[in-house]
Amino acid sequence: MRGSGATMLERFPFARGRPLLGYGGAVAITGLSLTIRLLADPLLPLGYPYVAFFPAVILTTFLFGVRPGILAAILCAIVAWYFFIPPVFSVKMNSGIAFALTFYAAVVTIDILLIDWMQRANRRLAEERERSRQLAERGELLFRELQHRVSNNLQVVGGLLSLQMRSVADPAARRALEDASRRLGLIGRIHRQLYDPQGEQLDLAAFLTQLAVDLIDAGGKPGISCRVEAEADIHMPAHAVVPIALIVAEAVANAIEHGFADRATGDVVIRTMRDDGGRLELLVIDDGGGLPPGFDLARANSLGLRLAQMLARQIDGSFALEDNGAGTTVRLRLS
Repeated sequence: MRGSGATMLERFPFARGRPLLGYGGAVAITGLSLTIRLLADPLLPLGYPYVAFFPAVILTTFLFGVRPGILAAILCAIVAWYFFIPPVFSVKMNSGIAFALTFYAAVVTIDILLIDWMQRANRRLAEERERSRQLAERGELLFRELQHRVSNNLQVVGGLLSLQMRSVADPAARRALEDASRRLGLIGRIHRQLYDPQGEQLDLAAFLTQLAVDLIDAGGKPGISCRVEAEADIHMPAHAVVPIALIVAEAVANAIEHGFADRATGDVVIRTMRDDGGRLELLVIDDGGGLPPGFDLARANSLGLRLAQMLARQIDGSFALEDNGAGTTVRLRLS
């Protein structure tokens, strides 16, 4: 409502570029104010010759601009002088009349100047707002273009690593290049939706839902389903969502590669919730083969698991792997 009111005020005066409309409005408002003053005359004590004419000048200036306002001031002065300043129905001059007219002129001059100053300020404000809007649109466009280029560059680097992998014979080196290419490709795919030029936080449920689709597509096993069970209204800044996305990606990739190594089908659930203390807990649960006997996360030499633990510490969280009896549970708890 406040914005629409400001926009309406910025449209005044109406008669800019249309002088005939402004001058006609000044004459009409002067005639209306004279009619009102004549009708009210029996109710008013002696004097008050300008009681209906000050508002007429103010209204004319506000609606039609300075020059129509000056015309209305002159017409109202003549009408008040002729009809309501003794001796009435004449335009005789004496010191008292001169003082009254001078007082009237000073008041209406101040009124006209103040209204004109206010309207000029409103127009300047409207121009600044329009310039700001254009700059914001340009900045958002440049921001999105930058994000697009960063995403493309990440995917290009991932593609180069994938090409390099073909010429590497060592299995460990090929695996390292494959993992790096996969991670870069994933970051590139999700990068566009992570950052918003307005700095707004991301809806975690919506983000994880799209991420799950990307992860299953990248996993190469369409028989594996991945669903998200997330509490509503959990929003997080992009700098925290990036590590979460990488941890979830690592968990789902491990489930597909190890948990479902000898299976083409399976279920993965990504679940988020808040505990009684308001801390966020994220689980990635699969019904795969589970953890190997004697598994110890602290002694694991997997680069992906070490990366997940490092990312969890980066966002002041903890990372754990648990055997749930029917598969594996990855637990990320944020403090």
